[in-house]
Amino acid sequence: MDTPYQPPQDDLVILHEDHELLFIDKPAGLLSVPGRGPHLADCLIARVQSVFPEALLVHRLDRDTSGVIVFARSPVAQRHLGLQFEKRQTRKQYIAQVWGQVTERQGRVDLPLIVDWDNRPRQMVCHETGRAAQTDWALIRHDIYGSRLRLMPLTGRSHQLRVHMLAIGHPILGDPFYASGQAGAFPRLMLHSRELRLRHPDGGRGLTVSAPVPF
Repeated sequence: MDTPYQPPQDDLVILHEDHELLFIDKPAGLLSVPGRGPHLADCLIARVQSVFPEALLVHRLDRDTSGVIVFARSPVAQRHLGLQFEKRQTRKQYIAQVWGQVTERQGRVDLPLIVDWDNRPRQMVCHETGRAAQTDWALIRHDIYGSRLRLMPLTGRSHQLRVHMLAIGHPILGDPFYASGQAGAFPRLMLHSRELRLRHPDGGRGLTVSAPVPF
């Protein structure tokens, strides 16, 4: 099930800016790139390019996910970062609020994923033809809503964190695709890109940028 597109009109939140990189705190509910049709034209990259015309796409966050996303400010930087993502040299950390009391302290989900063609854009676990996908997770605490987890994806498949949490019986709260009943009855997807670590295209030094968790 999908929801009407009513993107928030928050001001652009710049987390870090230099001559090669631009880190933005994306609000939940805003597409990273345009969708199909004029009603889906409003998106983060369009808003960023209205202020920084040279900004180039490097990666995406789901519409309903908030948090850190990086844009390149030159083709050289874009290629440099693209290779880091492709070779899994970046480190991403998410915070998620999930349904139910997670009993273990940490673990790894290793389940291959593929698009659910009859229910796009949903994804699903498929051991025959799915692409490899791994997510490390760690329990932060239990609360009245369920469990708060730190998620560290080792791969970057579409909807990976959302499907992996569903697969272990703990869907992310407020997920319009994978949560149902009480778990789905939240005003937003409770998933936030908390931190992104990468190597700066100019010189290769390590750079870590984080965004405060809004829930």
